[in-house]
Amino acid sequence: MNLTKDPLPSLFKKIAIPAIIATLFQTLFNVVDTFFAGMISAEALSALAKSFPIYFILIAASVGVTVGGTSLIANSIGERDKTNVLNYFGQTIVYGIVLSFIVTFIGLFFASNIFSLMGSTNEVINLGLKYTNVIFSGSIIFISVVALNSLLHAEGDTKSFRNVLILSFFLNIFLNPLFIFGYGPIPSMGMTGIGVATIICQAVAFLLLLKKIINSKSLKKISIKYFYPNFDFLGKIFFQSAPITAALFMISIGNFIILAYASRFGEPAIAGYGAATRFEQILLLPVLGLNTAIISIVGQNFGAKEYLRVKQSYYQAITYGTILMIISGLIIFFSADKIVSIFTNDVVVINYGTIYLKISALIFPTYPIYFISNGFFMALKKASYAMNLNIIRNVVLPIPTILFANYIGGSYKNFFLSYCLFNWIFAALLLFFVIIYIKKKLNINN
Repeated sequence: MNLTKDPLPSLFKKIAIPAIIATLFQTLFNVVDTFFAGMISAEALSALAKSFPIYFILIAASVGVTVGGTSLIANSIGERDKTNVLNYFGQTIVYGIVLSFIVTFIGLFFASNIFSLMGSTNEVINLGLKYTNVIFSGSIIFISVVALNSLLHAEGDTKSFRNVLILSFFLNIFLNPLFIFGYGPIPSMGMTGIGVATIICQAVAFLLLLKKIINSKSLKKISIKYFYPNFDFLGKIFFQSAPITAALFMISIGNFIILAYASRFGEPAIAGYGAATRFEQILLLPVLGLNTAIISIVGQNFGAKEYLRVKQSYYQAITYGTILMIISGLIIFFSADKIVSIFTNDVVVINYGTIYLKISALIFPTYPIYFISNGFFMALKKASYAMNLNIIRNVVLPIPTILFANYIGGSYKNFFLSYCLFNWIFAALLLFFVIIYIKKKLNINN
C-alpha cells in the first residue's frame, strides 16, 4: 500500500474500514461496561456516566500520544527519512511513559473533587471512585498500547489494532461478570470489577501489539539508543501531541459542563444521557475511521509535498463522512427509545436518554467537518489549530448554548436543542475556514 500513489478511494477503504471496525469494538467495549453497570444499579450507571469526563483525561493523553506520534512518523515515512522514523517511534514510547505518570497522579488525587463538582451523591461518588481508581492505576498500560500503535497507523496498518480490539472486546464480555459478581475464588467486586476487567484487557492488547511491532519492517535497524531520552525529538512530539491532548481535554470539560447542567434534572437524567452517549459513539465510528485515515494519508502526502492529494483527501473524506452520518442520524432518530432500553428498564431514565438521542441525530451531519478537520490539521503538523477548534467547540460553545437554553425555557430538551443549533453554526464556519486555508496556505486553487 502506497499512501502517496494509490487511488484515494482505495486507500480510504483499506485504512478507514479496519479503523472503523477497531473503533467499533473499542466502543462496544464501553457499551459492555455500561450494560453491566446497569445490572448493578441505576446509581452505578450514573457513576459510570459521570466518570467519563474523568476517564477522558486518560483518553485525551492516549489520543494525543498516538496522533502526535502517527503524524510525525507518517511525515518521516513520506520524506523517506528512516532514521527519523526510528527516532520518533522510540521517543513516542518515552513520551508516553512519562505522560502516564502525570495522568495517574491527576486521576487518583482529583477524581473525587470532579465527581463532587458534578453534583453527585455520596453513593455515586463512591461507586465512581471504585472504577476510576483502578483505571488510572493502569494508565501506563493504556498509553503504552497507543504509543506502540502510532507506528502501525503511520504505516497505514489499521488491521493489527482492529484485531487486538476485537479480541479485547470478547475478553471483556467474559471478564466483566466474573469480576463484578464473582465466581469461585474470585470475590464480587462490583464497580471495581469493571475497572479490573478493563486493565486486564489492555494488558493483553499491549502484549499482542508488542509482538507485531517487533516484527515491523520499519524497525529492522532499531536499537536501544532510540529509546534514550532525546529532548530534541521529545520536544517535537510534545508540541505535536500536547495541543491535541489539551484539545481533547476540552472535550472532557465540555462533557463536564453538559453533565453539570443535566444534573439539575436529577440522577435519572444523567443515567439516561450516559447510556445514550455510549450507543451514540457506535454510530460515530465511520467518521472516526475516516479521521484515522486522514492522519495517515494526508501526513504522508504532506511529507512528500503532494499538496493536491492533500486537498483531495480532505474533500473526499468530508463527502464520505457526511453521507454516512446522515444515515447514522436516521437510524438513531427512529430507534432512540429502543436503544436506551438496552441498558435500563427505568422509564424515566429511558425518557431522558431518548430525548437526547433524537436531538443528537440532528447534530450527526456536522461531525465529519469537526473530526476530519481535526485530523487534517494534525497531519499538517498544525496541532495548535486542532487545539483551538476543540476549545471553541467544547468550552466556548456551551456558554451561548446555556444562555440560549435558559432564554427559551431552560429545560433538559431545550438545552440540547440549543447545543444542536450552535454545533451547526460552528460546523459551517469551520468548513469555510478550512476551504480558505487550503487555497491560501497550500496554494491550491484548482
